[in-house]
This record gives sequence, C-alpha cells and structure tokens, in this order.
Amino acid sequence: MADDKAPSRQSRKRIATREAIIDAAEELLDRGGLDAVTLPAVSEKADVALQTIYNRVGTRDAVLLAVAERALAANREYMDAAYALPGSAEDRVTAAAAAYARFAFERPHQFRLLASPPDVPEALERIAELTAEQNGKLADAIRDGVADGSARADLDPDLTATLMWAAFNGVLSLTWRAGPRVDDIGRLLSLLASIVADGVRPRP
Repeated sequence: MADDKAPSRQSRKRIATREAIIDAAEELLDRGGLDAVTLPAVSEKADVALQTIYNRVGTRDAVLLAVAERALAANREYMDAAYALPGSAEDRVTAAAAAYARFAFERPHQFRLLASPPDVPEALERIAELTAEQNGKLADAIRDGVADGSARADLDPDLTATLMWAAFNGVLSLTWRAGPRVDDIGRLLSLLASIVADGVRPRP
C-alpha cells in the first residue's frame, strides 16, 4: 500500500525543478559573482522557461534569497564544527576564526554574498540572524575565557565578538574589494589572530 503522505510525482517534479533552478543560480554565482545571477541566465542554465522560474521560485530577489539560504547553511556547518571541537575557550575562538577563513577561501562567492548581501529585505534579515547567532557563539567562548581566567576580566564578550567578526570580515573582503593589494591574505589573517589573541589575554 502506497504511503499517503509521500509526495506525488507532480510534487516531486516541482521540487526537483526548483532545486535545479537554485543549482543553476548558485553555479552562476560561483563562476561570475552576483551580477551573473540574472533570470535569463538562470533560465538558460537550468534549461527552463522564465515563467517556470517565477512559478517555482519567484523573482530574482527570491532566487538570490534561496542561494543565500544555501550559503547560510554552508557557513553554519563550518562554524558549528569549529565550536564543537574540544579544547580551551581560546582554542574554540581560534578554531572559529580558522573555519570562517576557510569558508571564505573555499566558497568565495558564498562568503561575498553573506558579507555584502543584495539589497533584499528577506536576505538581509536572514543574514543578520546568522550573524547574531554566530556572534553569540563566539561571545559565549569569550565569556568562558573570562570565567576560566584565560581572557581579560574587563572584556565585554558580546562587544568583543562583534569587533572580531568585523575585523576578520574586513580582512577577508580585501580579496575582492578595491583597495590596497594584499599578496598573502593568510599571513595577514595570522597576524590579526595573533594581535587579537594577545589583546584578549589578561595583562601582567
């Protein structure tokens, strides 16, 4: 007897078509950045009619939001794995910084989408939610450091987490923003991590 709750063939086809559209948009983003994600380009890449995109996903804003949702999920996997590692509070902060940098290097266009999102209210809101969620985890690690004496007692964990996130975002954004040429982002990030670590440790 068939499962009455199983999706119908038509429903499965709609879902598959929607996923194919988002796959196409994501591939266009990976190859050419945000400007490459146009509905005609997605239509051609996914081999579907423009009207099908509107029917299954929506406008370009809706397509970008769907791609941003995937970027959010990918970023969360990187960060959650880092925070789950054993070790001290400082170890977790260091692992989180390394994971964020790895996400930016391995998924540059997804990072750019999150660091400089399109002016789409829903996307901005979702990305703000992720930022608050991840900064909260970073603040908790800093708070643990304050509690065990490995971090300065006068630190505001929430403010410090926001500052660290902004600093790393700024350095990582040098890979695609106009400005001074940086030949070795990795060394720059290592220097930043070292300065941050020394700055949060208790003073003698």
